[in-house]
Amino acid sequence: MTDASAPALFTWEFAADPYPAYAWLREHAPVHRTTLPSGVEAWLVTRYPDARQALADARLSKNPVHHSERAHAKGKVGIPGERSADLMTHLLNIDPPDHTRLRRLVSKAFTPRRVAEFAPRVTELTNRLIDSFAARGEADLIHEFAFPLPIYAICDLLGVPAEDQDDFRDWAGMMIRHGGGPRGGVARSVKKMRAYLLELIHRKRAQLGDDLISALIRASDHGEHLTENEAAAMAFILLFAGFETTVNLIGNGTYALLRDPGQRRLLQDSVGRGETDLLATAVEELLRYDGPVELATWRFATEPLTIGGRSIGTGDPVLVVLAAADRDPERFAGPDTLDLARRDNPHLGFGHGIHYCLGAPLARLEGQTALATLLTRLPDLQLAVGPEELRWRGGLIMRGLRTLPVSFTAVRDVVNGQ
Repeated sequence: MTDASAPALFTWEFAADPYPAYAWLREHAPVHRTTLPSGVEAWLVTRYPDARQALADARLSKNPVHHSERAHAKGKVGIPGERSADLMTHLLNIDPPDHTRLRRLVSKAFTPRRVAEFAPRVTELTNRLIDSFAARGEADLIHEFAFPLPIYAICDLLGVPAEDQDDFRDWAGMMIRHGGGPRGGVARSVKKMRAYLLELIHRKRAQLGDDLISALIRASDHGEHLTENEAAAMAFILLFAGFETTVNLIGNGTYALLRDPGQRRLLQDSVGRGETDLLATAVEELLRYDGPVELATWRFATEPLTIGGRSIGTGDPVLVVLAAADRDPERFAGPDTLDLARRDNPHLGFGHGIHYCLGAPLARLEGQTALATLLTRLPDLQLAVGPEELRWRGGLIMRGLRTLPVSFTAVRDVVNGQ
């Protein structure tokens, strides 16, 4: 077998179920050079040990200035619109020592304690959203639940006033809907978001609060502070990385449970008994089995190196396929089987190394709360359409459903009184 024999990638059929193609690549071309839909050529890394190595390899830079085809690929790598909006200075695009400085500063603001204290608000938001459709007996769980929950949660955490949060929802919706298509509308939304964040940071400097943006402003390290532009870029990436990943975690996770009645019943019974252990391992397994981030964000070789026996040239883009690595049978027993009780589960869903996801505690909190509340309040939840009717969003990095129509017995109990 050669790379030329590889199955078609990045088609609509592939998007619906990429796992057979990834299995082929793991076996026959584990480090595979391909042309992406944007026209950029990149290496795909699909085996677990190679993926783990690449994620932590200092020779693979996150900074797009190291891309060998910058002129050709301008605007074709990274988050749509971030370059034109001057929002490049965030943790996904920089290396040490700048990365070390900024991560240390942001970590002082985005602490596990802050996330834990936020748990009651996540529960309140979750119930309020379910209240809005529970009496109908049907819903689109993406648009009515999985999408608004993390948007409102991260807005609350950042300190975006309630009256402005619907604007953020609109901008985020544009980024999700068109992330794999025309980039003009996305770029405009990103620019509006940047302008708003800069104005909000300016306001908060005059009156600091208890929120994350105020904490970012306060954060300092040996006399160094985040500049306004760095703070805006960090708020932007916390918003972007903190909402779309959670949308897909909730959507993909719910879909996987609806397609596996045995595992869903196991979790439902455990949640009903008030247990938390299975809920915690379940979210980790859902991250591994069909996680929200299909490919890790861009990396660029700063010098020649070898991964999986293939020679990577200086400036070559490298994309680690988390979805493939997390189903590697050499690392995970029964990798194509959903096992919510799986204990040996060092999945790469949140990355590995210095770029390990800063927002992982928040994503876990939102995922656990969303799934537990759905299963408790809507116990007979089921798909309202056949799986073949569902469509997955196009795009390179994220993996998520466009819609998730469900039906259930209508409930008229209102938890939050709205």
